[in-house]
Amino acid sequence: MGMNSRASFSRQMHRPHLDAVRALGYTLTLGDQVAWKGFSELLGDLLEDEERAALAFWSLRSLSPEHAAMTMEAVSDLLGHQGPPLPPLMNPSDEAQWWASSASPEEIDTYAVACVASMSPARRRQFAAHLKDVG
Repeated sequence: MGMNSRASFSRQMHRPHLDAVRALGYTLTLGDQVAWKGFSELLGDLLEDEERAALAFWSLRSLSPEHAAMTMEAVSDLLGHQGPPLPPLMNPSDEAQWWASSASPEEIDTYAVACVASMSPARRRQFAAHLKDVG
């Protein structure tokens, strides 16, 4: 088998897949943000959504849990989503304000509706009065 089997396999690859593999090699060699940005743009042209999603998913699976979490957090920031509020460690009001300052409008609306819906009718009336007071 040796070298001939590898060469023949690359001849059997779909051209966009071969181009993506070569581009990955160039990007890994250059290793800077400009190369990675260009690579991500090129993948958008070469691969289908499902192929890029599989590549992203299995790449994340190859990371340590810590690196996977950092990567997912960076992607979430890129998409403009804060994610669910974390349990308060200190002052819930301060942490809620911090979360709301970086959450997307859709996230704020979704959590606000869920919070209000979980209130008792009496608490909802108190909350509505409070909202009138704060403007």
